[in-house]
This record gives sequence, structure tokens and C-alpha cells, in this order.
Amino acid sequence: MGVLIDENTRVLVQGITGRDGSFHAASMLEYGTRIVGGVTPGKGGQDVHGLPVFDSVAEAVKATGADCSVIFVPARFATAALREAADGGIGLIVCITEGVPVLEMLGNYHYIRERGGRLIGPNCPGLITPGKSKVGIMPGHIHEPGSIGVISRSGTLTYEVVYNLSREGLGQSTCIGIGGDPVIGTGYIELLEMFEQDPQTHGVVLIGEIGGEDEEQAAEHIRRSAGKPVVAFISGRTAPPGKRMGHAGAIISGGKGTAEAKVSAFQEAGVPVADRPDQIPALMKEKLRG
Repeated sequence: MGVLIDENTRVLVQGITGRDGSFHAASMLEYGTRIVGGVTPGKGGQDVHGLPVFDSVAEAVKATGADCSVIFVPARFATAALREAADGGIGLIVCITEGVPVLEMLGNYHYIRERGGRLIGPNCPGLITPGKSKVGIMPGHIHEPGSIGVISRSGTLTYEVVYNLSREGLGQSTCIGIGGDPVIGTGYIELLEMFEQDPQTHGVVLIGEIGGEDEEQAAEHIRRSAGKPVVAFISGRTAPPGKRMGHAGAIISGGKGTAEAKVSAFQEAGVPVADRPDQIPALMKEKLRG
């Protein structure tokens, strides 16, 4: 079953006539994603990979019944694209674009929520329900259908973890890249709650990194909820003190957001924390055995 997307999700690609939008639309189509069209203002009436291109999201939704949109536009156009998707009635908006200003995203977050939409991202690889649908840029071939949910702030690290899970026979229900920016649309706790309600998901891998306090808050939620088994990995544990690196969200302030603080929070919540990504499958199998 998975969460958020499945084989019935009808997807629009905003920015489909651009280099990245066109390339990844082809990849999503090849995977089996039900893409119903694209949107590029001023280029309505064209087609890309056999898909109709519309001038606006509203026009595309009316013609196709789309309920999800994935955004591949430059950062300077991202806010307009996000708000157009929300105004057009799109329920799930996935923003791959990076470099969107933090203050703009703060406004976008509330704008989308007020209109009943859900945002994944920005600055994220998207999400995939293996064997059914992928929305974004994740490499589909490394994923296998199964019962492990994956939530990650990192893009490429997600792929490494998924590769190891699949190799060890632990397929995935849904894998979600939430994005590495300070302001994102959907965080760990909301997704943990979704996986808790998903009968297909038996365990969750949570991938975090230095900066912010999202992982500590997720650990507290896990400690209080006593739900499905969770295994964690925190990247940046060898980052030099005082050096800013990685995602925009990977900023340590006032002694908070360190790798040590995150690892400690998870351990106190009964969540094993892997030292290396390839240790995650064994830790998950141990948790599943109870």
C-alpha cells in the first residue's frame, strides 16, 4: 500500500519543457508513473514524450484530473509554481527545486497548508512507492517492493541506504526524501504517523543529518508513541567543529543540532543508530524480530 502515492496517482510535471523536467518525466514514465501532462506557461499545446503541455495548472487539472504535481523549475520561479499548484487544487506538491529563499518558503508553507495541500520538499529527491509510482528523481531500479518505510533529509544517502536494504531482502513500502532546507513542507513526525497507519509498513528507517532539531523532535515522538520499529542513521558525525557544510539546514547553532545530540536522543528513545549505512539492514532485522 505505502503512503502518499500509488499506481493511481495522477501526476503533472511543472517545468516539463525544461532540460531537467523533460529528462525526469521520461524516467518517471519508464518506471510506470501515471503522468497525465505537463505545465509550462506560454507553451500550452505542445507535447513532451507524448504528454500534453498546458499553460497553467488549473487548465491541466481540469483536463486531466491530476492530484499530484512535481516541480522542476529554476529557484526564481519556484514560489510562483508552488502557489499555482496549490491554487489549482493539487493535493500533493513535490518540489525538487533547490535554492528557494527561506523566507519565501516560510510563506509558501502556510499558503499551501491553508489551501489543503501537502508539500514534499523543496530541495528533495521526491518519493517512490516501489513497483507502483515514483515522483521525482530517485533511481527506481534500486528499490524493491516491501514493508520498510524510509524517511530521509539526504538525497544520495537515501539511495545508498535503499540499495543496502534491497540487497538484504528488505523491500520498501514508500521512500520519501523530505529535503535538506531549514523550512520544508512535511517533516519526520507527520510521516512517521502516516507509516504507523499503513498496514504494509512494518518498520521505518529514518535518515538524518547535522543541523536543526528535527531529529531530536522525531526521537521524542517515537519515545512517546511506542509504535513500529525504527532504525536511524545520522550523517555528518565526522564534520569538523565550526565548519558549515552540506544542506542549508545543516547548520549547528547554540550547541544544538550536533550529531552527538541526535544520536543520543534516538538511543534514549530506544532507536538503534547505525554507524554506517550498510549496518542498517541488520539492525532493522533485529528490531523486526523483537
